[in-house]
Amino acid sequence: MTEAQRLKLRNQLLEEKRRLEERLKKNRNFGLEQGMNESIGELSGYDNHPGDIGTELYERGKDLALNEEDETRLKRINQALDRMERGEYGICAACGREIPVERLEAVPETAYCVEHEPERTVSKRRPVEEKVIHPPFGEHSYDGLDRTMYDAEDSWQDVERYGTSNPPDMYPEGKDYNQLHIDPDERRGYVDDLEAVAVADLTGRSHQPLPEITRNRAHDRAAENEEEKGDEGWNRV
Repeated sequence: MTEAQRLKLRNQLLEEKRRLEERLKKNRNFGLEQGMNESIGELSGYDNHPGDIGTELYERGKDLALNEEDETRLKRINQALDRMERGEYGICAACGREIPVERLEAVPETAYCVEHEPERTVSKRRPVEEKVIHPPFGEHSYDGLDRTMYDAEDSWQDVERYGTSNPPDMYPEGKDYNQLHIDPDERRGYVDDLEAVAVADLTGRSHQPLPEITRNRAHDRAAENEEEKGDEGWNRV
């Protein structure tokens, strides 16, 4: 490498450094100086359907990736300038051989020849919102306990009954819209179906000569089970 080539590469590195520092300082090209809700004009980043702001979320993820790429390249440029000051610029950090000038002109911040260029790694940077839900799974689930408790799974099932973005064809066994959620036949608040269909006051007594029966999903399920067994007892009430 001649001195003229080295000077040209140095000026190229300095110019790219200036451009990256200016863009990172102002975030002009990525719009990261604004929160996502403000940038898209929404009052909230949450919606009933994830597709409602799917495009905006994709664009914000892309902006973050481009911003991180600029930060990484700026770091490599500074390292290249340091190597140039130490007289180590243009030498492969892995094999010690001289890096071709053609490669340096294309990627002036590189510290490796083509054969020893490290593989790109996936970013480990995570959204700051994840800090408030750490650990993300299992923290509010009490299925492993000996006693029954209302946990995150129960909370989700209560909300899911009002509908999700999942289409009906995801539930091929569903016979009506009340079954378009996870475990629609799960007994909630009672153990035996009789507890859900028998009408009684706080003392457990009925005010009618015969026990009153409420025809609800528990009643229909019990009748279906008895019918499969050949017993018509539930179908008569």
